[in-house]
Amino acid sequence: MPASAALCVGTLNLASGRGSDGRTLGAADLAGALADLDVDVLAVQEVDAGQPRSGGTDQAAVVAEALGAVDWRAAATLSGTPSPFRGTWTAAAPVQLRGPGSAVAAPVYGVALVSRRPVRRWAVLDLGTGRARLPLRAPDPTTGRVRTWWVPDEPRAAVAACLDGLTVVGTHLSFSPPTAVRQLRRLRRWAASLPGPVVVAGDLNLPGGVPARLLGATRLVSGPSFPAHEPRLQLDHVLAVGGGVTGADAAVRVLPVGDHRALTVRVAPGR
Repeated sequence: MPASAALCVGTLNLASGRGSDGRTLGAADLAGALADLDVDVLAVQEVDAGQPRSGGTDQAAVVAEALGAVDWRAAATLSGTPSPFRGTWTAAAPVQLRGPGSAVAAPVYGVALVSRRPVRRWAVLDLGTGRARLPLRAPDPTTGRVRTWWVPDEPRAAVAACLDGLTVVGTHLSFSPPTAVRQLRRLRRWAASLPGPVVVAGDLNLPGGVPARLLGATRLVSGPSFPAHEPRLQLDHVLAVGGGVTGADAAVRVLPVGDHRALTVRVAPGR
């Protein structure tokens, strides 16, 4: 990667476009929430398309336009609307990439990767799912009584954008640590097959320095990112796998959207 190709890489858990007050932002407000985010490649998690809960917005397309991206891809991991209250969604198998101009035939949900730099090749990896369930205390929509709901794990995927001299991988791993570790090891093997150097960005659901150690990677951003209003853990990461790049101007930022803070860092050729 020539010195002139230094670029800013970031990650953001969009939380289906929910703002700090819990309400879902429409397309215009979502774009406005990203207006001050100057990033060349952004990994986005929990992205809706055609979902009634987010007004049918194709959120990946809105994010891409707001950032001035020249290309983007979204990988739907679920069809239907994810909900702890009713099983109205299914795994979107096989995982396929959707990009600019593609129609949204049914409500889907997953991850996306947007780029302001030309992309030579796109790739996707199905990371599968686990059997764990996450306890969630929430009101029953029928009775209003607070109860414990057991939320099933979701299928996960990784999307890679192969740029000139750099590959960026965006992903969102399982909330179950053992499953996330297995997925990260699979991701490590896949990254070794991609044009290097490789930067992995996303909500990895593993804290602190754990993902970097498992990937044999360099941690480019350090700082708590979750929950957004009062972060205590760093679950979001930007990692340089196997060297080849250095990071500068790392930042953890509060945005008017998402339940995690956004991470950004400028990457350049390693010396």
